[in-house]
Amino acid sequence: KGEEVACFLIRNEIWMSTVQTGLLVGTLDVVLDSSARVAPYRILHQTQDSQVYWAVACGSSRKEITKHWEWLENNLLQTLSIFDNEEDITTFVKGKIHGIIAEENKNEQPQSEEDPGKFKEAELKMRKQFGMPEVEKLVNYYSCSYWKGRVPRQGWLYLTVNHLCFYSFLLGKEVTLVIQWVDVTQLEKNATLLFPECIKVSTRDSELYFSMFLNINETFKLMEQLANIAMRQLLDNESFLQDKSLPKPRRPLKNISALKRDLDARAKNECYRATFRLPKDECLDGHTDCTLWTPFNKMHIPGQMFVSNNYICFASRAEEACHLIIPLREVTIVEKADSSSVLPSPLSISTKSKMTFFFANLKDRDFLVQRISDFLQRTPSKKPCGIDKEWKWNAADPSSEVLRKYSPLAVSPTSALSHRSVSFCAGQVPTASQGLLKLFRRNSEELSGPKGAKEKMKEESWNIHFFEYGRGMCMYRTAKTRELVQKGIPENLRGELWLLFSGAWNEMVTHPGYYADLVEKSMGRYNLATEEIERDLHRSMPEHPAFQNELGIAALRRVLTAYAFRNPTIGYCQAMNIVTSVLLLYCNEEEAFWLLVALCERMLPDYYNTRVVGALVDQGIFEELTREYLPQLSEKMQDLGVISTISLSWFLTLFLSVMPFESAVVIVDCFFYEGIKFILQVSLAILDANMEKLLQCCDEGEAMTILGRYLDNVVNRQSVSPPIPHLHALLTSGDDPPLEIDIFELIKTSYEKFGNLKADDIEQMRFKQRLKVIQSLEDTAKKSVVRAVSGDIGFTMEELEELYVVFKAKYLMSCYWGNNRAAAARRDQSLPYLEQYRIDMEQFKELFISLTPWACGAHTPVLAGRLFRLLDENRDSLINFKEFVTGMSGMYHGDLTEKLKVLYKLHLPPALNPEETESALEATSYFTEDVTTEGNATLLPLSLSWTGEKGTSPQDYRYYLRMWAKEKENKKETIKDLPKMSQEQFIELCKTLYNMFSEDPVEQELYHAIATVASLLLRIGEVGKKFSNRPTRKSEDCKANSAQDPVSEEESPTSEQSQNSAVEQQPQADHEDKGSVDAQPEKTQQENQTLGDGSGEGQGSPLQLLSDDETKDDMSMSSYSMVSTGSLQCEDIADDTVLVGCEGSSAAARYGSTIDTDWSISFEQILASMLTETALVNYFEKKVNILQKIKDQKKVERQFSSSSDYELSSVSG
Repeated sequence: KGEEVACFLIRNEIWMSTVQTGLLVGTLDVVLDSSARVAPYRILHQTQDSQVYWAVACGSSRKEITKHWEWLENNLLQTLSIFDNEEDITTFVKGKIHGIIAEENKNEQPQSEEDPGKFKEAELKMRKQFGMPEVEKLVNYYSCSYWKGRVPRQGWLYLTVNHLCFYSFLLGKEVTLVIQWVDVTQLEKNATLLFPECIKVSTRDSELYFSMFLNINETFKLMEQLANIAMRQLLDNESFLQDKSLPKPRRPLKNISALKRDLDARAKNECYRATFRLPKDECLDGHTDCTLWTPFNKMHIPGQMFVSNNYICFASRAEEACHLIIPLREVTIVEKADSSSVLPSPLSISTKSKMTFFFANLKDRDFLVQRISDFLQRTPSKKPCGIDKEWKWNAADPSSEVLRKYSPLAVSPTSALSHRSVSFCAGQVPTASQGLLKLFRRNSEELSGPKGAKEKMKEESWNIHFFEYGRGMCMYRTAKTRELVQKGIPENLRGELWLLFSGAWNEMVTHPGYYADLVEKSMGRYNLATEEIERDLHRSMPEHPAFQNELGIAALRRVLTAYAFRNPTIGYCQAMNIVTSVLLLYCNEEEAFWLLVALCERMLPDYYNTRVVGALVDQGIFEELTREYLPQLSEKMQDLGVISTISLSWFLTLFLSVMPFESAVVIVDCFFYEGIKFILQVSLAILDANMEKLLQCCDEGEAMTILGRYLDNVVNRQSVSPPIPHLHALLTSGDDPPLEIDIFELIKTSYEKFGNLKADDIEQMRFKQRLKVIQSLEDTAKKSVVRAVSGDIGFTMEELEELYVVFKAKYLMSCYWGNNRAAAARRDQSLPYLEQYRIDMEQFKELFISLTPWACGAHTPVLAGRLFRLLDENRDSLINFKEFVTGMSGMYHGDLTEKLKVLYKLHLPPALNPEETESALEATSYFTEDVTTEGNATLLPLSLSWTGEKGTSPQDYRYYLRMWAKEKENKKETIKDLPKMSQEQFIELCKTLYNMFSEDPVEQELYHAIATVASLLLRIGEVGKKFSNRPTRKSEDCKANSAQDPVSEEESPTSEQSQNSAVEQQPQADHEDKGSVDAQPEKTQQENQTLGDGSGEGQGSPLQLLSDDETKDDMSMSSYSMVSTGSLQCEDIADDTVLVGCEGSSAAARYGSTIDTDWSISFEQILASMLTETALVNYFEKKVNILQKIKDQKKVERQFSSSSDYELSSVSG
């Protein structure tokens, strides 16, 4: 082809060893990019004067590479002749190949337009490399080393939504790893002498080390996020859904996928919401550096401004300096002030409460103002009635005299909705429109004494603070605010400040009427949660007068029931009643409801679900902090097992159940301001104060007594409420009077010794512990399920555990690889562990095909569908783990009888679909009659015995119990309980057996054996038909149906006799069939013609139903074809009739070309016939190792592409 051909050459990398520049470049490519394994054949482009080769295509075989070469000849070579310059040729070829690659990527990923081109190539390579479907999204990929032993393997780490994948091909050695995030038990970033700075990924089976990252912090953070998403999926079925509303970047981000941006945005949103206690749906729009003018100390404080859909927030760089939250619903004016050298780019924001905030040093002030204006336009202007009351104090004269006369109650959020007199209970009991403590204050004398004076001083201090720092949501929150909280919040202000500090106030004012509607919908409805609530109502602070009457009880009932209906995932959990009862003492019902929402959904996440995961996570953090701060005590506490006991009761009820009420409520004050950090540091302070005594303890009980006595004597000497008797007072004993501990001293000590705990560090520790706790719970669930099913199943515990892992993995895969999210909705957390994971028919078919010992080729999915229908007893198209292993066990365990029984059932309704055989309706009627007959036979003696012995001695009940026990025992199925099989069902069974024996080492023997058995059983069916017709002819018309019942008692002896006759005649039949196998083709044809003419059988005969396509062996089929129902004659004589073969048949001629509907066969007859064939017995009794099947199944699921997957054209130089 002249010069054009010189531009390209085919090279076989296996034998070509000439050292050239192109080969050197290829080698460098392999070293730098370990996933670029060199294919055996490559097409290279090279111009005459150049020493550089450009790789154009590659293939794994000569045929494959020739196909690419032919394409080049037809589409490219002729075009190259028009170019004069070699550089132009190279440029054209490179551009053409790049265009082909881009077009292929575009066709394969039309939906990922936001992702950069290089990232798309990496995603495509990942899918080919690891065999992932298109729904598996790549988040990011990193170059790193995997340490296999002491040798690092340089390669690429791919992080997808559901998997961690690694691939390396270096110096001829290949390493492939695929790990599901749900299997990760621990993630650590550390540095050791053996491994440099690396990431350790632990699963139940192995520990993997990855190092040499360009940005290890970014990689580790992303791995944490993905593992956390997987844990959420295990915990509450929250699968990953990409945020499609994410704003596109103003400039394209190189090699950053849309998913990576989504996850980064999620992380920032979570941090933003946690810092400022904002609602869960609040999304951060952006943040910028700035300064805030603080009027209380006349300073410009540097920090960051955060802007979201509904809030403008500020956080100072110094942690304690200042925090500010400005709801956009309160903003009236946003304006740009004049810049000056002192105050560059200032921005003024005014609120309805007449407060003005000055921000300065804003880098992009115009853009920021535009964004705030856009959000303001979308902010609803309608306000809930009563909200204005919160802000009236700001318009008051800011003099100390006015402040002193001012009543906090009149302006607090607690009173904002008090004018509403809605009664949720239709006149039964009034709604608690204010805190119950105000209605049930028992001792008013304390208010006029020293404690009352102290309380008034606290109120005065807070009023001064409100004057200087603002009141309500827009308050400047500083170190001064924390100091006041630590000294205890006055009772009159407690409800208001709890709402503000927790963020519950924001949710309440933006959802007016929500609680009232929820109460109206939930009252009068009953479920498991409401039953538990009713049971615990009178256990909630029974010592307090507020809950010794119907007003408090009814309020508590409404709040708990409303929340159970708002969040059915949590519903109701013990300890919620104790916390809610305290909230109701200081807040009205609606406020208590929203505080409970903030507590359960944001401040104590996952605490109150069915498995108290959140409390267990924080318990793990507490143990870790104990090891760090109190190492001497930690080991002792672990030996005693105390921490796991105390922490749950301390954390779940915020010390309300273990400490006197008036002291514990101060703990709650600090908790709403500081979060879980404060609970942890107080817990550490309590252990520290009792260290000496605890170190001397001998057992857990002694340690619990010491801590119980200590907590019971934590007193609040400043409380104006009378002391409430506490349950732990019973623990106080001995001659020595107990030593009282002041709650404020305990709080002060906790800040002095353990105040350096950081909220960010605790969140990091929460992630680590969440992995550990959830995986531990999953292991516990696995053991519980395995123990629950092990008694009835033939598998060993190890086999059941492996099956559970496979079953659960298949369910989880459906959650993130299914076409819809219906799979996730199947899991009900309230169900027992055994019922939580359920799979549908398609998933079951996949498992069945990979695990069944009865492989039937193309017929296997059909058999799987039948077994699924048989196992699905409640007809919800889902089966749980027990049903799954029951089906598997029927094929793997038991003797020949048990295995054949399973196979037999698979060819009867409900396993057999009506579409699979036309006579299924006839078989269903048989099945229904059987069940009805058995049911009547069982119930009749019960009914008679109960009626006959009515009114006699208590022996009646014992007799009834014996009958009931007997009835339960009779439920165990015997072979006589199985209904008979019709002719079409029997033919379907034969089809299954023929497919099952395909590719077996003794295939021919099995085919011959089943042909022998099938021919014999067809004859037995004819005999049974004759006997079943005799009583029909002799009976009256009205009794015809009952006489034809195939399992009636009159026929049983006949069936057994037929069975015996069949066994006796089996050798004769066997001999006849062997002879027919050896017969000449002419004789076979002649006999077939004779049978066709004599019997009148047409296309509907059993012979015709088994087509050549459905059988694997022509010779074995011929032996079956030689025998049909028409070749038998049944002489209707006495009961001791023997089976006689003859040439003609007048019996079958009556049925013409249709299937004989009167023909039937019983399981006993099939079993007896099967037992005479050694090949069949050996086949069904051979042992199959299911563990090896499971291992192979895992390999198939995690298979990666072979060298043929590298055919994607690429250009490298």
